Amino acid sequence: MTNSNSDAIFVKELEKKFGQFVAVDRISFSVKKGEIFGLLGPNGSGKSTTIRMLCGIITPTSGSGMVAGHDISTEPEEIKHSIGYMSQKFSLYEDMTPFENLRFYLGVYNVPPD
Repeated sequence: MTNSNSDAIFVKELEKKFGQFVAVDRISFSVKKGEIFGLLGPNGSGKSTTIRMLCGIITPTSGSGMVAGHDISTEPEEIKHSIGYMSQKFSLYEDMTPFENLRFYLGVYNVPPD
């Protein structure tokens, strides 16, 4: 599998471990520009972890990937500027006020104050 200019997403041998637990086990796939693609599987199969790696939110343990022409390991901030992501769960921190949650997420995504 090789990355081409027509790939919006390219993943090769992507893996994520949390200690000894393997959440994503060396997956490889590509998605062409304009293609509709879905990740299907039971709870705990690594779908959300894969998406978080592709969004630049968490770093892979090994393997490689490109999203919108940006490397997921070395250019996570550029990926965040090129995509939109909405988690299935609404994930506010309950111990923070709504305003504090908003400020936190704006900081995570480097949104300018203005």
